[in-house]
Amino acid sequence: MEIDFGGMGEIAFERRGKAGLVRLTRPKALNALTRIMVSALHRALIAWSTDEAVHCIIVEGEGRAFCAGGDILAVYHAGRSGAPLYDFFADEYRLNAYIRHYPKPYISLIDGIVMGGGVGISVHGSHRVVTENVTFAMPEVGIGFFPDVGGSAFLPHLPEHFGTYLALTGNRIKQGDCLQSGIATHAIKAEDKEKLKRSLIRSGDPEKALKGKTINPDFETPEAMRDMISVLFDSPTLSGCLIRLAAAGVNGSEEAQKLLDLIKTRSPTSLHVSFRQIEEGRELDMDQCMQMEYRILCRMLENHDFYEGVRALLVDKDNSPVWSPAKIEDITPEMVDAYFASLGERELQLT
Repeated sequence: MEIDFGGMGEIAFERRGKAGLVRLTRPKALNALTRIMVSALHRALIAWSTDEAVHCIIVEGEGRAFCAGGDILAVYHAGRSGAPLYDFFADEYRLNAYIRHYPKPYISLIDGIVMGGGVGISVHGSHRVVTENVTFAMPEVGIGFFPDVGGSAFLPHLPEHFGTYLALTGNRIKQGDCLQSGIATHAIKAEDKEKLKRSLIRSGDPEKALKGKTINPDFETPEAMRDMISVLFDSPTLSGCLIRLAAAGVNGSEEAQKLLDLIKTRSPTSLHVSFRQIEEGRELDMDQCMQMEYRILCRMLENHDFYEGVRALLVDKDNSPVWSPAKIEDITPEMVDAYFASLGERELQLT
């Protein structure tokens, strides 16, 4: 039975058997999240949280993406016109927090691209099931942004500083890396996805439905690379990480040099803010993380690098952003502090 929670053709809802089904339906846009989708999903989850006929939630995307993030171009154009989309992000962050606290099994079937906002509506749920088609990334530092949607709540807790590495590089990872790092809770073959879905609909019990269908792929990132990441990103400061990478590069590590060269193409401001966000997030709960991220978000939408990053990647497509400040060493502690300062009456309210 299809249910209208106001998805306007961008997100569809259905109650079937013991499951509430959510399907992102913007395949041409790689299911990029809009405010309509965020609001409709939140309404559905609230309604289903107390519906005794719904035992679990299943979320999936149409086409080759689960969800490639938020609708960044819409955010860019709104900010450029003088009307930054603060409310969109406030709604999105409330949804992320709500998913983290959801009282029923929340199963994301991730069969394709999952980045940014797509991570926010999956990684905080109880069950994150990835197929061999998954491509995961938090690439925000490449557009002058930061790994939001609860990045500060899960990246610090990935093993051996893998989360810091993902945040500072924006590098993409596949199924084994997702599973073994804990980003995903289960891995299956894509050919078994529909069978799993039918079993979930029938039983409403993810543990029962997953039994006999999971696989255990190893990390795609080689052990030597993971060992290097665990050492070189083990510093309480961004500059400490960069010094370690540079030293390893000088001593002949091509991989360390490649990582350093990549990081140096990212927004200096984003790198500093993202590193601090992960360090602070280690000691915060989900709600505190979302409030911190909203403070950062407001400052990002009021500054230069986000708009410059989107311009270079998606508008003019010259891939030559001119960051301001231009160098990592040009960023002072006071400049970073400003992104984390209280918003006063504008603080994010989660209830």
